[in-house]
Amino acid sequence: MLSIDPKEIKTGELHGYLLGAIAPRPIAFASTIDAEGNPNLSPFSFFNVFGSNPPILIFSPARRVRDNTTKHTLENALATKEVVINVVNYDIVQQMSLSSTEYPEGVNEFEKAGFTMLKSDKIKPFRVAESPVQFECKVNDVIFTGDKGGAGNLIVCEVVKIHISENVLDENGNIDQYKIDLVARAGGSYYTRARDGFFEIPKPISTLGIGVDKIPVEIRNSTVLTGNNLGMLGNVEQLPTTETVNNFGKEHTHFIGLELTKKHTFAKDFLSKNDVESAWKVLLLK
Repeated sequence: MLSIDPKEIKTGELHGYLLGAIAPRPIAFASTIDAEGNPNLSPFSFFNVFGSNPPILIFSPARRVRDNTTKHTLENALATKEVVINVVNYDIVQQMSLSSTEYPEGVNEFEKAGFTMLKSDKIKPFRVAESPVQFECKVNDVIFTGDKGGAGNLIVCEVVKIHISENVLDENGNIDQYKIDLVARAGGSYYTRARDGFFEIPKPISTLGIGVDKIPVEIRNSTVLTGNNLGMLGNVEQLPTTETVNNFGKEHTHFIGLELTKKHTFAKDFLSKNDVESAWKVLLLK
């Protein structure tokens, strides 16, 4: 058996062991605003429910291991004392992953990931309209566990209003675990779908995806492509060049001149196989 003294290995290595062993972890898709009212949206898997009277949720935007910096979510929670925690189901997991890209301060992750900002009832941060359950919360406390890279910052949230989509309720008005189709985080690039098991999403942290907002309107408004499909398309750093698209067309002439619905259907098939580059080439063919 491998035995480890946490003080004797690098923090990044320890971080990997912890995340690989303590899984699956529910995802707090946290929406905040800064002191000037600019929205921010980011997912965190150090998260759970810790009481129902009062209803308490705690999540931790930990200090970055690589450079010991703090995240905008923490800074906003400290400044405004408000946060919306949206749950993540399979229908929005690709867009959620895209939103975890570390865009510069001031970039609206709602727009980048293609989510709809929904006004909250009791607090200022926006809700994610596509999330099946949204918790409006007041921040009661922030507990700092250290000041070095990897240290946790426990944001203690009291739920002041809950919004639940009727689409995930059963005939008795309770949340149906099959309908809600929740996902959770595991180690590395792994996630787990509560009803179906593990799957992978490449981690976007090291890249800067173009974002759903940069996808052409006729693709964003597709009746065929889903939010997850758009999230995958928006997670590329750059589009294929005209030359590569044309070469693809020469090799696959049956994709040339397709009407929009058929083109999107073929692209969706490529995305189902995680072939994002071919999906983009089909979409960009004239």
